[in-house]
Amino acid sequence: MSTSSTPLVSSSWLALLCFLLLASCTAPSAADCDPGDRAALLRVKAQLGDPVRLSAWQPSTDCCAAWGPAVACDATGRVTGLALAALSDVSARVPPALGELAALEVLQVQAVPGLLGPVPASFANLTRLLDLDVSGTSISGPVPGRLLSRAVGLRTLVIARSRLAGPVPACLAALPALRYLDLSGNMLTGAIPPGLLHGTFRFLLLSDNRLTGEIPRDYGGADVDTVDLSRNRLTGDPSAFLFGITKPTAKIDLSWNQLEFDLTEVWFPHHLRFLDLSHNRIRGAVAKSLRDVRLEHFDVSYNQLCGEIPAGRFMSMHGADSYAHNQCLCGTPLPPCE
Repeated sequence: MSTSSTPLVSSSWLALLCFLLLASCTAPSAADCDPGDRAALLRVKAQLGDPVRLSAWQPSTDCCAAWGPAVACDATGRVTGLALAALSDVSARVPPALGELAALEVLQVQAVPGLLGPVPASFANLTRLLDLDVSGTSISGPVPGRLLSRAVGLRTLVIARSRLAGPVPACLAALPALRYLDLSGNMLTGAIPPGLLHGTFRFLLLSDNRLTGEIPRDYGGADVDTVDLSRNRLTGDPSAFLFGITKPTAKIDLSWNQLEFDLTEVWFPHHLRFLDLSHNRIRGAVAKSLRDVRLEHFDVSYNQLCGEIPAGRFMSMHGADSYAHNQCLCGTPLPPCE
């Protein structure tokens, strides 16, 4: 069994840094930081407990030019991008002053484990927000769906590896530009609402939660790139709509659920590169269509599969661990069938 690729959140972090650096280079040096935004950022710093990594944030300096690449401004001096990362000395609630940055388009918070409490009500003022990317914190409370309902341009919503609880709010479906949703690594419960994603190149990442019920059919649409619903308590049979030769899907991870379907006649997308169906209740034989799919990661272990493993083409890429702990599989790379 091969290993998975680099997490998608890492690539979004690099994209944000590129955005911030580009913005800081293209903004005219003569445009000083907006006084209201500078005051709001200083309140953010104070509400975080004056962390050492923000020591350059001083009231007498230009926040667009002198506060490092973590602050990006437009040509008028308004703060449009903010990245807070690796603030290990923070033990504070999410700063309400973040909601005072009315021109903010990109907000990223990475590896701030001492950041506590729910997303504050002031986030309802961030109506221009395009990308919210938060991971590695102790943020709790519900998913802030209603607080973000006025950010109609929001395309990326990530609050991962935190302590969110409650359901995935159905009101997220009303955000017309949302195409990347990552709420993995929380304590979310209930069913997955349909229609959360829009546009092309969609990503649905809800792994490591406590979600139940069946997977809605629309996540098998023609514009879905990645579906990761692993380590939940999902049931039902998604095979009729989630798979298919012509679908552009590159990654499907449904491992560690309670899904039940027959794998024998399932056809998989030719573009698929990651498939993990392990630790479910999947029966039947290993699908012959997998011979034509060049999977970099493949795992159907811990199911109820039986019969001879198909041979030829790309099947030689998968080791015995990919098939372990099934009912009665045989053939290469397992012992030969009798």
